[in-house]
Amino acid sequence: MIVLSRIDSRLIHGQVIEAWLPYLNLRRVVVADDETAVDDFAKAAMGLAVPSSVEVVAQRIGELDFSALAADAVRTMVLFRDVSSVISGREHGLPDGLLNLGNVHAGPGRSAVSRSVFLSPDEREQLQNLGRHGMQIVIQAVPGEKPIGLA
Repeated sequence: MIVLSRIDSRLIHGQVIEAWLPYLNLRRVVVADDETAVDDFAKAAMGLAVPSSVEVVAQRIGELDFSALAADAVRTMVLFRDVSSVISGREHGLPDGLLNLGNVHAGPGRSAVSRSVFLSPDEREQLQNLGRHGMQIVIQAVPGEKPIGLA
């Protein structure tokens, strides 16, 4: 079951490993990222960073079976690098559910939405559209932080 989908530019890192994995009692982390899927070094490093009791899968977004991930009993977090990756995930079957904006790096045309989330006007509109079509979107870096709705 997909417990949480998260946008995090850093993918697997300390916040995910130390905070989200135990808080959600996750047994699988899926890195839905076309770049990471073909980078054997990045995949190996991510696998080594996560406790051995947690399965790590890194695949291209278009190759993931989101329906199967949602239907099985394994508590799963799906990590996306950016908003456009989530849009692609939705086009490939990512179901409705909770979408957590954890870390979206600053960049040209982006403004701060929180301390760790920076979005362009286009990205804000895309996320609002996802919200109108069934995704529950919150900004929350770590579980101890109060979630903030996108609006």
